[in-house]
Amino acid sequence: MAYPLSFTPEVRRALDEKRPVVALESTIIAHGMPYPQNVETARAVEDIVRQGGAVPATIAIIGGVLKVGLTPAELDRFGRDGRSIDKVSVRDLPFIVAQNLDGATTVASTMRIAAMAGIHVFATGGIGGVHRGAERTFDISADMTEFAASDVAVVTAGAKAILDLALTLEMLETLGVPVIGLGTGEFPAFYSRNSGHPVPMTCQTPAEIAGVMRAKWAMGLRGGVVVANPIPADAEIPAEEIAPVVEAAVKKAAARGIMGKETTPFLLAEIADVTAGRSLAANIALVKHNSRIAADIAVAFAESAS
Repeated sequence: MAYPLSFTPEVRRALDEKRPVVALESTIIAHGMPYPQNVETARAVEDIVRQGGAVPATIAIIGGVLKVGLTPAELDRFGRDGRSIDKVSVRDLPFIVAQNLDGATTVASTMRIAAMAGIHVFATGGIGGVHRGAERTFDISADMTEFAASDVAVVTAGAKAILDLALTLEMLETLGVPVIGLGTGEFPAFYSRNSGHPVPMTCQTPAEIAGVMRAKWAMGLRGGVVVANPIPADAEIPAEEIAPVVEAAVKKAAARGIMGKETTPFLLAEIADVTAGRSLAANIALVKHNSRIAADIAVAFAESAS
C-alpha cells in the first residue's frame, strides 16, 4: 500500500522538476499562535520561501490524508479551528490516517512526512528536546529520535527555551545528529541568541550547510541535521530577562498537572501573556528568519545535486 500522500500542484511540479522545496509544519499554526496571527504568519512564511527561490510545502493531515502543501482555504481552517485539531506526532500517524482524521503535524511528524515526500529541508521555530526534570518524568520529545531517522535538515532557532538545553544537546550527540551553528558558536535558546552552550560545529553560509547534508547522506549516515539559526538581534528577548518568566511558567504547568503534548502550548501561551505579547512577536520574527535561511539552504542543496 502506498503512503496516502497528497501534493498541491505547485509542490508536485517542484519535486518532479527537482527544484528546491521547504517543508513547513502545521502545529505552529494550529497550536503555536493565536488566530489570526497564526494564519498571517503562515502566509508570510510561505511568501518568504517563494521569494528565496524555493517552493513552500506546509504539511498537515486532512481526513487521514498526508497533505504536502495546503491550499489557502485549508491553511485558514487550521488557523481558525486549530485547538480542535489533534496535535500529531509520529506515534499518532497510523491512528490518525486509519481513522480518517485531521491532524496538525509536530516537528517529528513533519520531518517524517517530508522525508516520505523527498523533501530535505524544513523550517520551524524551535525543536523539542529533553524537558526539565526528565530524569523523573522521562519526558523527551519525539523530535529527538526522529532526528536519527529522517534525512531532513531542520532550520531552528535552537530548542525551545522551556527545555533542558544541555541534556537536549547531549541526546543529539548520542543519536549522532550534527548540530551546526549558522554563523554562531553558541546554541541559540529560541527567544534568545545565546544559551551559554557551545555548538559542536559552525558553518558560515547556507551553501556550507548544504555541503554537510550531502556529505552525511552520501556516506549512508541516516538521519537529520540541526541548523541552529539565532533569532535576529532586534527581535530577541535576552536570556536573563526571559529565564525567570520561563521558570515561573514551568512551575505553573507542574502545579496544574499539565504534561505531555499539552505542555508546550500551555507554556508558550503563558509566556506570551506574561510578556504582553512580546514573546509572540519574537516567535513570529524567528520563524520568518528561519524560513528565509531554509530557502537559501534548499536552493544550495538543489544546485549541488545538478
